Parts: sequence; C-alpha cells; structure tokens
Amino acid sequence: MRPFIFSTASDAVGASQAAASDAGTKFLAGGTNLVDLMKEDVERPTKVMSVVGLPYTNIEETAGGVTIGAMAYNSDTANHPLIRQRFPLLTQAILAGASAQIRNMATNGGNLNQRTRCSYFYDTAMPCNKREQGSGCGALEGINRMHAIFGWSNSCVAVHPSDMCIALAALDARVKVLGTTGERSIPFLEYHRLPGTHPEKDNTLMPGELITAIDIPTNNFAAHCSYLKLRDRSSYAFALVSVAAALEINNASIKSVRIAMGGVAHKSWRATTAENFLVGKAPTEANFKQAATREMAAAKPLLHNAFKVKLGSNAIYRALSSALSENS
Repeated sequence: MRPFIFSTASDAVGASQAAASDAGTKFLAGGTNLVDLMKEDVERPTKVMSVVGLPYTNIEETAGGVTIGAMAYNSDTANHPLIRQRFPLLTQAILAGASAQIRNMATNGGNLNQRTRCSYFYDTAMPCNKREQGSGCGALEGINRMHAIFGWSNSCVAVHPSDMCIALAALDARVKVLGTTGERSIPFLEYHRLPGTHPEKDNTLMPGELITAIDIPTNNFAAHCSYLKLRDRSSYAFALVSVAAALEINNASIKSVRIAMGGVAHKSWRATTAENFLVGKAPTEANFKQAATREMAAAKPLLHNAFKVKLGSNAIYRALSSALSENS
C-alpha cells in the first residue's frame, strides 16, 4: 500500500470542499472496498478522509416514504423494522450480499460507491480502461464469463457488484448528495453510469459530492416482492444474475410491477420491456415467461457468457413467481 495522508471529517461541508479541491482525496466509510483496492494498488489516493463519524445514520419515516442515512450500516438497514415491514425487497437484497461481518461494517453510501469485482480491474498487470483510461479492456476478448450482456461498450464489459443497488433501482429510490454548490437529489437509475467511452466514471457524482441519504418512496409492493440471486456458490459470491421483482395486484391483474437485474450490466439494469408487457395482464406463468423472454431478447452476450441469457430469463420468471406467492 502506498503512503497517504489520513484525516477525519468534522463536518460534511468541510469534507466536500476539501475533496473538491484535491482530486487525490478519497472518502472512507466502512472501508470494506477502498482498503482492499488500496492494498491491491488499484486505488492510489494521496489523502484518505474518514466520513464514518458524520451524522447520517438515521433510518426514519418521511412524508413521502422512508429515508436511510448514508452512514447507516447495511446490517442495521436490513434489519430495521421500517425496512422489514415496508420494503422487504431491500432487506432480502442486502442480506444476499457479502457476509454478516462485512454487512456489519459496510455503510449504505459505501455500498452504492463500491467498484466492480472484474478480475481484470483488480489485476494491475492487465489492461483495464476502468483502472487506467486508454489502456484497453482485457475482459472484452478475455475470460468474460462474469461480465455484462446489456449496455456494455468496447471500452468496458464490467458489471456492478451490489445487491442492495438492484433493490433500490426497483424501488425507484433517490440518492441525496451534498456538494460545494449545495444539496441535490439524483434518481437512482441516473446515479450509476453505463461505461460508454469513460468507464473510469462509475457514477454521476460531481467532484467533492458526498452521499448523505437514500430516499425510498412509499409503494404497495411489500406483499409481493422477491430478490433472487444466482451465483456459483451459496455464500459470499457475487451474482451471475440477480433479479429484484415486485408486484402490485388488483382484481387479479397486475396494476404495477418493478423488475431490476444485477450481474448483467455496468449498473442496475431496469427491465422495462418486461415491466411494460406485464402491466394490466394477469399474473400467470405464461405472461411471466413471455415478459422474461422479451426482456432478454435485447441481450448481447460476450464469448463466454451466453448462458446468462437463458439464466436471466429463468431468473426473471422465478423472481416474479416467488413475488406473486409471497404472503398470498
């Protein structure tokens, strides 16, 4: 690990201003990802500023739903009564990620900002546009079994690793950030980026901006939701494909539906083709399968991950079926 200057933020405005004025500064919360990347020489900050002591730990009801603090731990969020009762999809997704020990340290803001687990990104001997812009993408023609089938570019085929983010995408959450020009709220699907020609940029944060909270609007999905994660082993593994599915049923038809996928793109992938097909239809096996087939028809698999197309189709069907049977 390279030498760096360590400091502790005393207030969010000062932390934002300090980070905005020095591109070599990185915020540190739980440290479950940044420290690993520094040890591997992937991240090389000259200054590390701890923000874990900032007062953004509350999980509370608001006029429009629930807000969860950026510095609240993943385990506290997953097990909070408000989340378990009103947004069980988020509880399921968080508990599917990492290990209990990591969830006890990882913060919500840090979860959103964790970086890809692409092996070419971690291997500093290999080319990687995400780690070093202009160096190439080793995974594009390499062993790309774990990589994207939607939204990738010739510059990057990596996928986003979070489980929590897939549920937040399905729940239409918003990310509240604080920067040198004040506060703003970012729709979740606009927070992370597709790679394009700049895969080194994971999200749409401006220099110095700090996540303070995540807002989740009230919905009617608590009775029918399911998070399905398919992976190589049953614990402590990232998703080959994951699906967050939520249904609102009214008079035996689907009034509204949310489907988001993980392990298939550079960001949480909202399955809008499947959603649009299902609205107004009966929640039947045939309709679920047809929605899944339609969504996956747009997939563009790489050399080693064509299996994800069938896997994704089956995962959407299974997640919708599980959501329908939940509490019914």
